[in-house]
Amino acid sequence: MTSIPKTMKGVRFHSTGDSSVLRLETDIPVPAPGETEVLVDLDYAGVNFIDTYQRGGLYPIKLPATSGREGAGHIVQIGDKVPSSYDLHVGDAVAVFAQGTMAQYVAAPATSAMKLPASVSTRIGAAVMLQGLTAWTMVKDAHRVEKGQCILVQAAAGGTGGLLVQMCKHLGAAVIGTVSTTQKAELARRHGCDYVILYKDQSVQDEVTRLTEGKGCHAVLSGIGKSTFAADLACTRRRGTLVSYGNSSGAITDLKILDLAKKNVKLVRPTLVNYITEREEFVERTSELLDLIAKGAVRVELGGEYGLDTLAAAQDDLTGQKTTGKLIVKL
Repeated sequence: MTSIPKTMKGVRFHSTGDSSVLRLETDIPVPAPGETEVLVDLDYAGVNFIDTYQRGGLYPIKLPATSGREGAGHIVQIGDKVPSSYDLHVGDAVAVFAQGTMAQYVAAPATSAMKLPASVSTRIGAAVMLQGLTAWTMVKDAHRVEKGQCILVQAAAGGTGGLLVQMCKHLGAAVIGTVSTTQKAELARRHGCDYVILYKDQSVQDEVTRLTEGKGCHAVLSGIGKSTFAADLACTRRRGTLVSYGNSSGAITDLKILDLAKKNVKLVRPTLVNYITEREEFVERTSELLDLIAKGAVRVELGGEYGLDTLAAAQDDLTGQKTTGKLIVKL
């Protein structure tokens, strides 16, 4: 059995603010797993917008807090009351959806730990537990994407956006994607976008109206938030669904509920955890996602690899729209 140290490296924040509040610490106690937890020696962790929301105070969290919400590595210890039916064992390569993954070890709820198939590395596993599951639950649960539908994906070259495009195409939909640059447009097309809109040069609403002959999209999948909400709603067709899953431009504050009545639009503001609360739900959606990746139906585009000492730069690159694909941290 691998020896477990008493302390570890990790990135914590003791107050909220910009990326300068992040501190690399070398003497954080290695957590002891609770009765229903597994202790994971992490290889990689994924960088996500939720990390910046927590750090900035938009999403409250108890301080001090260790950053990170997803990661992958190997189990080194298992709580006494982890059910045998979970099929988790010391030495297993797993991906976890848990708080505090920007550290060398994390004590993760066993309910949110998934054994990785041999064909999926911990590097890729760490990149999909939050963005990948978020994307897959959006196209399966928030709005069931079906063959023949037309879907608008905002930020189609980003980590979540790129996965959404591929998943929608896998499910048989036509996809319109929005991007900021011609370079990102090429990436969005590689993901599978049928049409790409350069939103800095073109009106998204006008282009969607033209491409759909005035009908709009069956669903709009947007993680942008405040700056695109009006256009997102306008691009959703009668009886369609607007899935608003993020706040990269700020939280939506000017919603008027009667605006939904103009076209009987369904507005969904999902959070991943409420789709995978039960172990059975988590296993079902995670197994489906890992199978898509293993088969090559969904490709995970890695946009950059950082270290714990450059996590602040990674978060700034993400929020500054300087990246494409998924950002990861090697631990």
